[in-house]
Amino acid sequence: MRVFMSQNDTFPVQVVLSSWEKLYIEDVVLNISFIVGGDYMDMITIGTEGTDLGQVLRIADGASAALSEDARLVIRNSRKWTEEVVRSGEPVYGVNTGFGRLANSIVSSDNLELLQKNLLLSHACGTGPICSRSVTRVMMFLRIASLARGRSGIREQTLDQMLAILGSEIYPAVPIKGSLGASGDLAPLAHLSLPLIGKGKCVDSGEIISGEEALKRIGLEPVTLGAKEGLALINGTQTMTALTSLAYIEACRLADAADAAAAMSLEVLLGTTLPFSRELIGLRPHRGAIETAENLLALIRDSEILISHKACDKVQDAYSLRCVPQVHGATRDALRYIESVLSVELSSVTDNPLLMDDGTFVSGGNFHGQPVAFAADHLALCVAELADISERRIERLLNPDLSGLPAFLTPDPGINSGFMIAQYTAAALVSENKVLAHPASVDSIPVSGSQEDHVSMGTTAAYQALNVLENSTYVIATELMCAAQAAEFIHRGKHGRGTGRIYRAIREKVEPLEEDRQFVEDIEAVASMVSSGVFGEIIRDGGN
Repeated sequence: MRVFMSQNDTFPVQVVLSSWEKLYIEDVVLNISFIVGGDYMDMITIGTEGTDLGQVLRIADGASAALSEDARLVIRNSRKWTEEVVRSGEPVYGVNTGFGRLANSIVSSDNLELLQKNLLLSHACGTGPICSRSVTRVMMFLRIASLARGRSGIREQTLDQMLAILGSEIYPAVPIKGSLGASGDLAPLAHLSLPLIGKGKCVDSGEIISGEEALKRIGLEPVTLGAKEGLALINGTQTMTALTSLAYIEACRLADAADAAAAMSLEVLLGTTLPFSRELIGLRPHRGAIETAENLLALIRDSEILISHKACDKVQDAYSLRCVPQVHGATRDALRYIESVLSVELSSVTDNPLLMDDGTFVSGGNFHGQPVAFAADHLALCVAELADISERRIERLLNPDLSGLPAFLTPDPGINSGFMIAQYTAAALVSENKVLAHPASVDSIPVSGSQEDHVSMGTTAAYQALNVLENSTYVIATELMCAAQAAEFIHRGKHGRGTGRIYRAIREKVEPLEEDRQFVEDIEAVASMVSSGVFGEIIRDGGN
């Protein structure tokens, strides 16, 4: 069994790979390997301290969840405080007032239930493709975990309704677009919450059904929201956090696959391992560079191909080979930062207003998604660079003037085009990444009569990051295919311990190219390998 270790040693995630599925968002078909194992598939207990990446991954793969008794106690207590505020008549934002620019409008006690219902109805105006079941489950789980902290005043029965939906095969239909990432992910979370009251839409085995029908199929009755509950359901960062959390895991897989591809390319291009020496890297000891250099050395260990080339008169390799530790390593360091942000966010309360220990509600800005927005933008940027340098290695593999190999890695150039157009696609994806890597978080549009005059665009950032991940997965897969094909022309002895395993793993899925054929299925097969984590497994085995 393979154990995936967190990028951050202070936050170990020790969970075992069991399966992978596709995350569908618009044209993005991103293979995300959800990591679960052992007894993790049965039940997660939600306590009063939020959650973590390990639980997120278990939920994505189908685990159920339940509230702990401690969580139920603090939820009941916080609801008592909320109802006391309502009885007092003291104006508290979102409890007995309007929202946004309408915060100064006092709502009578007779209309508080209608206020919360109208909030969900009016805010559910998202657009775009529907999130997958896994993403939606994570979104709902994160919202429950935040509300279970007992700072939002939500009722126990409302959370039980959410848990019942989470435990079913049916899930809310949540459009991905429409969130500004401040005041929380209002639009998507409104769509997520409407089925609780028998409204909105849900998905059941691919069929779009009404929220009312969904509750009937599950065996539930609609809940009637009390004071503050509608706002509590939608005022959080759970959409952007769910997307970024799952994207982070995929990015870790991609970083491993990029190291594997670079090692393969270095070997078949008869490069040198001297730039990866511990002494040299130690003179500029960024942690990611050290890790990447060690990965490359482990994968190429005992390579007869490189030993046969040791006496070469080449002075130095191109940057795309020589600087792999510095480039790939910088991505690994960036992933550590991203994980640190997610670790805090997953254990946080992002509602507004929030209940303090003294029983008062305080309006603040915990719903503002800037930390996650920065992390998502950074994820897109650092992943784009993995694809960028990979495409340059593809060029070196295919160009006979640079590789000394047959043009475009076909045994019969001319009548066959070989991998020529595969590089075209890789170049197109890299070019698209350059557009998608523009940070969404640098933009802000004032809304709600300028009451909400700065927003994070964090969900847009996460959406862009997912697109960059999908593009980059196919670029790295193309390099792996090209490097394996290049090996067919190298007759200098055995591969390294790790590169030999990589070559054999690819050949189990893709046959060598003898004459032109369609590459779509081949690239898809290797892309699935990238997302499955198989190359990380080889790396963590020390190449053995």
